[in-house]
Amino acid sequence: MTEIEVFVAIIDNDGFTGAANKLKLSKSSVSKHIMALESRLGVTLLNRTTRNVRPTDIGLNYYEKCIQILTGVREADLTVTSMQSTPQGILKLSAAGDFGSNHLVGALTPFLKLHPKIKVHMTLDNQFVDLVSEGFDVAIRIGDLPDSSLQARKIATTQFAIVGSEDYFKIHGKPEKIDDLADHQLLKYSLGKNDNFWRIPTFGGDERQFRGRYSLSVNDGKSLMFAAEDGLGLAYLPCFIYGNSIRNGRLQKVLPDLKLPKVGIYIVYPPADYIQPKLRVFIDFLVSHFKDKNNEIW
Repeated sequence: MTEIEVFVAIIDNDGFTGAANKLKLSKSSVSKHIMALESRLGVTLLNRTTRNVRPTDIGLNYYEKCIQILTGVREADLTVTSMQSTPQGILKLSAAGDFGSNHLVGALTPFLKLHPKIKVHMTLDNQFVDLVSEGFDVAIRIGDLPDSSLQARKIATTQFAIVGSEDYFKIHGKPEKIDDLADHQLLKYSLGKNDNFWRIPTFGGDERQFRGRYSLSVNDGKSLMFAAEDGLGLAYLPCFIYGNSIRNGRLQKVLPDLKLPKVGIYIVYPPADYIQPKLRVFIDFLVSHFKDKNNEIW
């Protein structure tokens, strides 16, 4: 019980006895709270007689300010309670640009219809963000997760492939074996761990590195896809980027029998004793959404 709550209760309940009964405190405890408050402020807030307790002029002004403070605190408590019962508020989301535009935007439509009191602020950026310091509630991460204190749930997987266009193959030929890659134009993703070369698992399970020739290095997967469609070179991409281009014939897989890696797609969020309802329903929705797609992003 705070000193100002006791002070307000004394005035509202006509004295120390009424305040003690209201707050379920002893009369001596109420007196100690007021003595401590007046000592801290260095003023007399209450005039006491054997029959009456009345606020001084300073005490009455202080009482009015205390009422405003307590009202604000109660309103804040009600707001938090309401937000805990009904998912609402702004959800700040970070995701890779290609995955966000290809898959998340479509998923957000039914999510926001289900939860009209939530507003999503989505930032698409291929760089990792620090969720806590940059104020994000949640992020979508693709590939191996670095060691961190973040919580994570896997929502899907994505398959990598080497792809190229018919126009490119007409000029440069189509690789028939893995060693042929060394003689081809290899488009490079400049944000990769090893942007100077490709790392490709062989048919025997080993890993080969290919530098190849290249005319384009870019930090955006969709731009690499467009360059490959235009015949500029071969691209090494996850299927959530190249999938539609394969289906409509703009790209073809190269060395399709290679067992290229599948990587996980994760939803990550800061640890907390209590997950906010807006975040909890978003996580559950994405898990369910991609489960309906057999957890495979094509």
